[in-house]
Amino acid sequence: MAAKPPAGDPVQDAPEVAAPQHAAAGLPAIGHTLRIAQQQMGVRRTALTLLKVNQKNGFDCPGCAWPEGDKRHKAEFCENGAKAVAEEATLRRVTPDFFAAHPVADLATRSGYWLGQQGRLTQPMYLPEGAESYEPVTWERAFDIIAGELTALASPDEAVFYTSGRTSNEAAFLYQLFAREFGTNNLPDCSNMCHESSGSALTETLGVGKGSVLLDDLHQADLIIVAGQNPGTNHPRMLSALERAKAGGAKIISINPLPEAGLERFKNPQTPRGLVGGGTALTDLFLQIRLGGDQALFRALNRLILEAAETTPGAGAIDEEFVREHTHGFEEFAAAARAADWDETLRATGLERAEIDRALAMVLASKRTIVCWAMGLTQHKHSVPTIREVVNFLLLRGNVGRPGAGVCPVRGHSNVQGDRTMGIFERPAPAFLDALEREFGFAPPREHGFDVVRAIRALRDGQAKVFFAMGGNFVSASPDTEVTEAAMRRARLTVHVSTKLNRSHVVTGARALILPTLGRTERDLQGGGEQFITVEDSMGMVHASRGSLTPASPGLLSEPAIVARLARRVLGAESRTPWEEFEKDYGTIRDRIAAVIPGFDDFNARVARPGGFALPHAPRDSRSFPTATGKANFTAAPVEYPRAPEGRLLLQTLRSHDQYNTTIYGLDDRYRGIKNGRRVVLVHPDDARELGLADGSYTDLVSEWTDGSERRAPGFRVVHYPTARGCAASYYPETNVLVPLDSTADTSNTPASKSVVVRLEQAHPA
Repeated sequence: MAAKPPAGDPVQDAPEVAAPQHAAAGLPAIGHTLRIAQQQMGVRRTALTLLKVNQKNGFDCPGCAWPEGDKRHKAEFCENGAKAVAEEATLRRVTPDFFAAHPVADLATRSGYWLGQQGRLTQPMYLPEGAESYEPVTWERAFDIIAGELTALASPDEAVFYTSGRTSNEAAFLYQLFAREFGTNNLPDCSNMCHESSGSALTETLGVGKGSVLLDDLHQADLIIVAGQNPGTNHPRMLSALERAKAGGAKIISINPLPEAGLERFKNPQTPRGLVGGGTALTDLFLQIRLGGDQALFRALNRLILEAAETTPGAGAIDEEFVREHTHGFEEFAAAARAADWDETLRATGLERAEIDRALAMVLASKRTIVCWAMGLTQHKHSVPTIREVVNFLLLRGNVGRPGAGVCPVRGHSNVQGDRTMGIFERPAPAFLDALEREFGFAPPREHGFDVVRAIRALRDGQAKVFFAMGGNFVSASPDTEVTEAAMRRARLTVHVSTKLNRSHVVTGARALILPTLGRTERDLQGGGEQFITVEDSMGMVHASRGSLTPASPGLLSEPAIVARLARRVLGAESRTPWEEFEKDYGTIRDRIAAVIPGFDDFNARVARPGGFALPHAPRDSRSFPTATGKANFTAAPVEYPRAPEGRLLLQTLRSHDQYNTTIYGLDDRYRGIKNGRRVVLVHPDDARELGLADGSYTDLVSEWTDGSERRAPGFRVVHYPTARGCAASYYPETNVLVPLDSTADTSNTPASKSVVVRLEQAHPA
């Protein structure tokens, strides 16, 4: 029997702290998984549901985007994936009676954890202007309200259409099609806040803004570098791939400001050794880098590789044939690399020269190297040149376009990469718009739209008046919380397509709608029969996802149905697009995707095959590079790194283990030794002593921005923790309030959430 949701918010005044762990998964992960699943779904539903996760005839996990191999375990899920499934397949329900009992003012005082624990939304809810509570509304009335606001706008560009990574390929394609037929490219998405820096750097250097490796490449690698990533919490199934690579003889270098249990040792719960033995040690070399020092590190490694080639010519330090035949800009890059300054390198990285020399020896011993990364590289001012320097590092030794080698940006949400492939992008390529125009017979807008940061500014400044979100929790995911919330409240209408309650539903425009939708786990029946959707994983594999559960309520619509019905209501008879046909049969959507987007030829037939298919990737498949030069581009940029004044620290925002993006599953961070609370700040003991902060004391976090403004997050328990010196860490979304809206990465405009200058002021628990 499933447990009831919590009646009140748990007290988080005094988090309990123990020593951090040094291994991930194992029996504790199984126990925690089953406990959470049983609380949400009950025993029988847990068994029926979890055995379908990531199976070829099942549904894609709504959590991370890590790929599955051809051969799959019966339990093809991780602890955090099971939590995501349990919260979607929960037996708890949020009905109109709930909203009648909880006015918006009351809900606004609740934590994100409490809101999410209440269960699945069951029917459309409407907050009229001036009303205190949401009230039930029919779908027809909801679409009328949205259409009324959209058609009354002075310009289509006064509307913002946001997308979360959970949205399927079919829904995303329809959504961008509707927005562009309506007349705007205002299509911000969660990529703007995570891997936009990766896409910007990779498109410029390799010609494709995605990773170049497949899962088998990790199994064949000699060396895997994991930089700015915590797979044990954020992509746990990646640990199985790393374990297999280790069994094949691979070495692993992990680069991170924090030691992370999952990269130290993995206790695979699928094996006896993982359950009752010591598991597998993963990291061979841990480089505890200072926040934002990665560009300096890879620049130094590139200098050392060049020096090795000069010292021992012909020994293969550089893949000279690859550089000569397939790259552009080598001389300018090499000049910049040779000029790398050691004093600056050691200051930027916080490392010792001997540590970098150890890394070099492992690099030179490897014939096949992969670099994996996540938000630790993408959320700094200089993230794009940092990732370009990673590409330089790989190009130098020919580690692009051959088995066991390449770039591997690890995506954090199930279909975030697929949404971008489908055209969810505020700066679409002209070729994509041309194809859309040929296929659908309308002229899509050509002017670039708003990304996330620019959308917030537009709402703040009154330039945008309607905000529509296809999934996600925009308010909690975005930077500069007070600015973001004030901007949202200026909108005429806010609309959220959601499965569960979150903070964005209680920070509303003058009017607001919540539109409940089907989840991945649920059966999708339309006029054309039972439907399936498709997703793209982090490595460009596209496959089907089929839910099997009875929907949480008969009042739910699928995401494609919501978009199709809204489009018919807004665009009217003038639209030549067959919206009604799309709603009835998703196969017709896939036919049109095949006609518009390269790589999706014969989409319906290919995706029907178990396991799906790989999208083409020119650098990987043929060592061809669709860049401006027609080759892979070396780049040269000045070395940058964040600096903190005396008495200040650099703060990174991060997830706890009981968290997926902004969804809070619980109040513990098991691997880091934190229990029953989230308002903690991890500080190196020596830094804490210099600042006069005892372990267990309380502090306010105050960020300082270049314009002299300050932002405050009060009441955080100080935890003495083995972070890199001069660096601190704390959980988001609680610390998003500290990230200035204008603090973004050059080129990509991604919020710089991993290098926030803060001072810590003594405080007391609330």
